[in-house]
Amino acid sequence: MRDQITLFDIPDRDDRGVSPVIGVILMVAITVILAAVIASFVLGFGSNVSENVQAGVDIQSTQSDNGQVKVTWISEGTAETLYVNTTHNGSVTANETLNSVGDTATIAESDIIEDSSDSTEDNTVTVTVIGEGESGTRTVVATKDVTI
Repeated sequence: MRDQITLFDIPDRDDRGVSPVIGVILMVAITVILAAVIASFVLGFGSNVSENVQAGVDIQSTQSDNGQVKVTWISEGTAETLYVNTTHNGSVTANETLNSVGDTATIAESDIIEDSSDSTEDNTVTVTVIGEGESGTRTVVATKDVTI
């Protein structure tokens, strides 16, 4: 008598495919990813990311007898306040604050360089503008070496 194969026979071990294993692995992976996304929203990980402060500034210098550096806040971006620092020969020589768009800080050569009458002294000054955002985050917005 011949063995008859019926519709409800369980296949031998050699006849089974690997698709059930792959299906289980995919289901576990989807569950882990979904749990991670839900946990990040619940625990608020996304809200702790801070953004850099952005603002537009214009830095100009005049090289006349009374040299000056002018820093003008031209675009607000995400900044609430700008701090202007000038550095000469490695030391901070002047600090100014800009509170709104359109404000200008004018810093005279005599405020930056101790002996401005000495023609042998290097008159190159580094101007650094630091923006402060809503959350108190500070970012360097611009830096420029100028000769006055």
